[in-house]
Amino acid sequence: MFAHYMAFVSEVPQLSLTAPLFCSILGNTRLSTVPGISAAGPTPEKTLLTPVLDAELIMYGSITSMPVKPNTPTGCPTPASITRAMMDLMNLHPLFINAGLAHTPTVPCLDVYGCVGDDPRERDALPCADVLYQRGMWIGEFLSVSSDLLVLGECVPGGTTTALCILRALGYTASVSSSFVNNPVSKKEEICEVVQNRIRSNGVSQPLDLIRATGDPMMPVAAGIAHAYKGDILFAGGTQMLAVAALVRAMGDAVPMIVTTSYVRDDPTANVEELAGEIGARIVFVDPGFDDLGHAGLARYCIGEVKEGMGAGGAMLLAYLLGYSPEAIRAKIYETVSKYS
Repeated sequence: MFAHYMAFVSEVPQLSLTAPLFCSILGNTRLSTVPGISAAGPTPEKTLLTPVLDAELIMYGSITSMPVKPNTPTGCPTPASITRAMMDLMNLHPLFINAGLAHTPTVPCLDVYGCVGDDPRERDALPCADVLYQRGMWIGEFLSVSSDLLVLGECVPGGTTTALCILRALGYTASVSSSFVNNPVSKKEEICEVVQNRIRSNGVSQPLDLIRATGDPMMPVAAGIAHAYKGDILFAGGTQMLAVAALVRAMGDAVPMIVTTSYVRDDPTANVEELAGEIGARIVFVDPGFDDLGHAGLARYCIGEVKEGMGAGGAMLLAYLLGYSPEAIRAKIYETVSKYS
């Protein structure tokens, strides 16, 4: 059942692994409540709950605050269940950062006391961007004391749309991925066009000003951490972390390596590899081979559902770098998600 012959990782990065830390930044943007923008929840309004529920799953092994299973309506396991499997396999304790959530988190978090990202079509999305960047730097310095490798993921439903707005505003020819099988490209483009017109009319061009105008709370926190963290850092995610990488570059800092899944790379509606090249980011792809694991829900990743999230690609790479075989990683994912079927 577990035979798989594709390369598990596209490139094996040489990193220090004495004291690795997996961390995920949680945040919300009101754009996730626009119908059809995000598949990260049963209804647009309930997408605001997703980061809290995902963090519960990773921390506790189950969603504790409501009677729901961590699967999409089609039975596709959420990326958080993959990340949970890897934390279990490695016996690692994850760290969560509350960058700006609509609902109080139910797991222990570092809290930067941020705000939910507003709808950037109508007004500045994140008036507190500068403060969140400063607090991100403080966290980066703090985490440098106790770790030498930081795998930094995120959970922000609707965040590929804020990523598109940021990337376009920075001048990149970006096309972004989606948790939907059919990426709602036209909806995202409509939002992005309105936002770009507002940015241009206001003469906004500096990175932090762009985050204030159209970002989400994860972005300034991640950029601040990247600025201050002294060890190796991996941005674990797809187009959302590429947007942060572009901001980091615009701020004059070294661009972290990106790690994501092969399902993001293979998304025909996104240009992830090309975009990473434009930004100057090395990007590593993890191919967990969900097509032949014998789990119908996981196989849906291969047709473009979900693809990535909650640092799942980074969690799998970290397990591989710590010496776990692709077979052990795949078997643990299968065992974990089968509990939730």
